[in-house]
Parts: sequence; C-alpha cells; structure tokens
Amino acid sequence: MPKHISSILSSMAVIVALAVLPAKAQDVAGKVKACAACHGQDGVPLAKEIPTIWGQRPDYLYKELHDYLSGARDNPIMSPAVKGFTLPELRTVANYFAAETWPAKASAVAAMTAPPGMTTCHACHGEHYEGGPPGPRLAGQSYDYLLAAMNGFATGERSNNLDMPGFMKALTEPQREAIAHYLAGL
Repeated sequence: MPKHISSILSSMAVIVALAVLPAKAQDVAGKVKACAACHGQDGVPLAKEIPTIWGQRPDYLYKELHDYLSGARDNPIMSPAVKGFTLPELRTVANYFAAETWPAKASAVAAMTAPPGMTTCHACHGEHYEGGPPGPRLAGQSYDYLLAAMNGFATGERSNNLDMPGFMKALTEPQREAIAHYLAGL
C-alpha cells in the first residue's frame, strides 16, 4: 500500500477512535484505547512507519508524549491526539504501554553482523539495542520507522534530541539504511 494512503487510513482511524471516546474521559485506560487504531491491539502497529510502543521504555515514551504536547515534536496525528491529556496522564500512559510485552516476531537476520559505526549506539540504546537510559529500544522496530526517524534527525526535520541529529548527519544514506535494516531484524 502506498505510504500516503497508509498515512491517510491511519489518520482516519485515529480520528474515529478519538471521536468515540467520551468527551470528558477521566479514565486513562479508556483514552489509550484510541492508540490501538494505529499502534495495534496486540502491540503490532498497523503500518510499517508507525513505531512499536508496547514494551518500550517508559521514560522515552513519556518524553515523546510530552514533546508532542509541548510542540517540541510535531506530528499531524500524535500532536492533536495528546492535547486532551495532562502531564500526569501522559506519565500513566507511558507506564501503561511500557508494562506491555514487546511483540515477538521471527528474526530473519539474527546472524547478521552489525554494520560499522553502531558501537556508538550502545551508550544510549544498550548493548543489544533493547533500550536503556536514556535511549529507546530500537531492536525490532520496523525498517520503515527506523529509517524515517534516522533520516528525520539527519535532515533536521526531527530535532527533539540533542545528540541524534549530529550522529545521523555524520552517516551516509546507505549507512543509515544498513543500520535500519539490521535493527529491524533483531
């Protein structure tokens, strides 16, 4: 499915999911049901450019939700979606998804060796890229999402992290593609 059609369908799903929520939903668990419209009922996102959030680090999830709310990060779907949340609710949402189990998948490239230049990533993302203070889990995210995020940092489109733009600008496009391919296969 072409990316623009997938994005439109994802946007429509979020709008419909948010519309069916009670206008004054006080229950965060009720509010997070809308998240499944894109991020999946079982933790598997409905489109490849959408990140897996089940089992992701709570501190990272909170930072990203906070950045959408504050405007430090902009996204046509996520920015409006978080507007109805308070900061304590965003913390609860982050903890809710972090407590879920990362969706398992068959690894096609587990024996593949890491591309050159990835040892720098260990400092924030952990030895096996499963996340660690302060970085999110990268292992097992989709190739499309990872590449879009890395390219976003490289071009300055995404700037809500002080270190990543410099790291990504230093890599060539083929290097970013190889890293995204490797991480997606973990």
